[in-house]
Amino acid sequence: MTERLAASDTIIATDFRGLTVKQLSDLRVRLTAAEVEYTVVKNTLARRAAADTGREALLPYLTGPTGLAWVKGDPAAAAKVLDEFAGQHAGALAIKGGLLEGNDLPTSDVTRLAKLPSREQMLGQLASGIASPLSGLAGGLSNLIGGLARTLGALQAQKASEESAA
Repeated sequence: MTERLAASDTIIATDFRGLTVKQLSDLRVRLTAAEVEYTVVKNTLARRAAADTGREALLPYLTGPTGLAWVKGDPAAAAKVLDEFAGQHAGALAIKGGLLEGNDLPTSDVTRLAKLPSREQMLGQLASGIASPLSGLAGGLSNLIGGLARTLGALQAQKASEESAA
């Protein structure tokens, strides 16, 4: 557990006291889809590992029945799954808090993290924000070139009519 704790950037602790085995299995399936592994831990071992790795911020969350969500992917996606599941199973699953990048992550911050768009959504918004001015620029340049072509065409027609009149 010490090695795993030292290697993990984001860990979210939960109290799974009211979950049935079937519900716990469902939670694991949902978390796996979000690149999260969920394990039930013994608090004594987890406390020892937290102290050994300098992750003391996790200590207050290691009381009562504890399940740890080991986040490998997007922390916001993991928080969303846990927050949604806790909402669907009120009183059965409670988010205690955890660590994000090795720093304390209280329950309120996990909830705020759950409300953030996913990494993919944020990248999409960024790409859209970058592409929007570029497409506006491309449209403007296209209109400018089209206007120039029409003006040159009109000048050529005018010159041709002047030459035929002369």
